[in-house]
Amino acid sequence: MTIPFLDLRAAYLELKSEIDAAVARVLDGGWYVLGPEVEAFEAEFAAYCGAAHAVGVANGLDALKLALRALNIGPGDEVIVPSNTYVATWLAVTQRGATPVPVEPDARTYNIDPDRIAASLTPRTRAILPVHLYGQPADLDPILAIARRHGLAVVEDAAQAHGARYRGRRIGSHGDVVCWSFYPSKNLGAFGDAGAITTNRADLADRIRVLRNYGSREKYVNEVVGVNSRLDPLQAAVLRVKLQHLDDWNARRRTIAAVYTDGLRDAPLALPHVPDWAEPAWHLYVIKTTNRDALQKRLTNAGVGTSIHYPIPPHKQKVYADLRLAPDALPIASQLADEVLSLPMGPHLEPAQAKEVSDLVATVLSKIDA
Repeated sequence: MTIPFLDLRAAYLELKSEIDAAVARVLDGGWYVLGPEVEAFEAEFAAYCGAAHAVGVANGLDALKLALRALNIGPGDEVIVPSNTYVATWLAVTQRGATPVPVEPDARTYNIDPDRIAASLTPRTRAILPVHLYGQPADLDPILAIARRHGLAVVEDAAQAHGARYRGRRIGSHGDVVCWSFYPSKNLGAFGDAGAITTNRADLADRIRVLRNYGSREKYVNEVVGVNSRLDPLQAAVLRVKLQHLDDWNARRRTIAAVYTDGLRDAPLALPHVPDWAEPAWHLYVIKTTNRDALQKRLTNAGVGTSIHYPIPPHKQKVYADLRLAPDALPIASQLADEVLSLPMGPHLEPAQAKEVSDLVATVLSKIDA
């Protein structure tokens, strides 16, 4: 069998006529930086997320950095981050001159554990930055309660959670600001780097609009030291097309997840745990097994694409050696890095292919355990 981890070309081919027409519209329009195409996507994406405002930026990391800057978080400040996440979550904090303070995940959901946050707060804590990892919402209510109690901001990293719901409400406006990536592999992916923030706070939306555009809201009039981080109109046009299909594509992902869960429920591994208040976007389907490396090798040899999210936790990366965190300081994150494996997932994976994968996983693990 040959089953890719994710088939990006199939996504383009399904929508080829719509996407080609959207790109041609931008090229014919003659407006190639910001402008009406970006504004239209911002309005449509804000409405989809149930937020008052959306601001398009160049990528997901910039969305995080600009959100923190708009909240005046910088040198001397601390930000609570998950220990189990992609390093970009930490990098955004570091690039603002602040210090990331890692908190371990719930061992079932792999998202930040709200019950562990209070012990990591100090007088320097300014914000909590939960990540909706793998497309599953973090438990926001207790996080927001902690933030309100201590006067902290909540900045959500929703790079993997397009269309996910927390207690029936789409991710996009629970915290002060929500940060998005539209990297091509995301549920809502562009044809290159792209990002956005959503928020109900007009002051934050306005400040980020100014910061992303050289600190200017009027040409040649610069209010602050801004940056160049603008969503490209061509990417906005592609995202407008894909946004119309996002719910349908997420439904296909749910079908694939159900096939995996049904086929692997008796296998010797840990399946994704979905609390009753969560509706994942199923960006990834992540299993956990002590036989991860052997399993991945067998799947690769059989033509099945897999990935590891993430093989080296941030606290073990060279870039964070200055935090002087002991290798065993964050054991849950370390264990997950050693044991998680992401199976093929996407709206263009057929249920029959998912069944083949789950059957193979179950067979391989049964032989290893034997």
